[in-house]
Amino acid sequence: MSHTQTEPGATRAWVSEAVRKVEADANRSSDTHLLTVPLPADWGIELYLKDESTHPTGSLKHRLARSLFLYGLCNGWIHEGSTIVEASSGSTAVSEAYFARMLGLPFVAVIPKTTTDEKIALIEFYGGSCHFVDDGAGVYAEAARVAEESGGHYMDQFTFAERATDWRGNNNIAESIFQQLAQERHPVPRWIVVGAGTGGTSATIGRYVRYQRHPTLLCVADPENSAFFQAWRTGDRSVTTAHGSRIEGIGRSRVEPSFLPQIVDEMVQVPDAASIAAMRFLAARTGFRAGASTGTNLWAAFGLIAGMLHRGQTGSVVSLLCDAGDRYRHTYYSDQWLAERGLDLAGPTATLEAFITTGAWPA
Repeated sequence: MSHTQTEPGATRAWVSEAVRKVEADANRSSDTHLLTVPLPADWGIELYLKDESTHPTGSLKHRLARSLFLYGLCNGWIHEGSTIVEASSGSTAVSEAYFARMLGLPFVAVIPKTTTDEKIALIEFYGGSCHFVDDGAGVYAEAARVAEESGGHYMDQFTFAERATDWRGNNNIAESIFQQLAQERHPVPRWIVVGAGTGGTSATIGRYVRYQRHPTLLCVADPENSAFFQAWRTGDRSVTTAHGSRIEGIGRSRVEPSFLPQIVDEMVQVPDAASIAAMRFLAARTGFRAGASTGTNLWAAFGLIAGMLHRGQTGSVVSLLCDAGDRYRHTYYSDQWLAERGLDLAGPTATLEAFITTGAWPA
């Protein structure tokens, strides 16, 4: 009798302390800088990048990991001693390993063998272990199997990303963007541009702008070999692709449950060479070294800005600097790596140079 009376209280006490720790991290680190990307002054258009690389774990996925932990704790799925398991291309696993260590929980990342050495090292630095799969499409089933065999909890970011974050506000990324723009020349952006990995960020922003009745439009930039663009264009959520995305963190070979195409106003499919060229273009012009998913966002943003210029519109465009380029020294910033994969940046680089000079963009 005594045990059954005290055990629930002890369990709730651990969960309460765990929630406090996660919320304390939010107080320390939830907001990030909004950087300006210089454009010709006579265009009358401002471009901003919300620098998510400044989170403690260095990427946009820090927000998602925090939300997923709170969701799991408050749903009663995560307990003292729970083994946390996640399917990831790397960055979410890095952030979840950080929070698992904070709560004293073991963490297993189920990741493709192609994940960069830098991300693997970060997962292990935060106390996580890596379980590798040959094919990125196999991470889901393998993560579920590992969680079941260990008696742990499979976080399943691809299912729960869109529902774990409070899209009405509560200092989410969308609310933060609008607060930071409040004193700018164009405080309500015409466009916000994001990529989609889980679909959680686009779902949060798309819902928020509707809830706040902003006229801002949402554009999702999608890389090669991703099913999201085709699903948005056709309305068919069953579409798949034969190969996974080479742009880590975004693009999937299937349409993830958290991707909500009906709240996306525009999608742009971006070639991988263009994503990498835009990433390097940003570094050369601003000194901001980012990953290729940021390049994907930029390529789409530049196309939208060219359209605004063509229509004689002024205003602001906001996108995300998703993570720092130091995670990709041996891949996207390596000329040898590009050559081995037949990625030629000459054409897209010329397009970028012409754009910043003339505002022109290919049809």
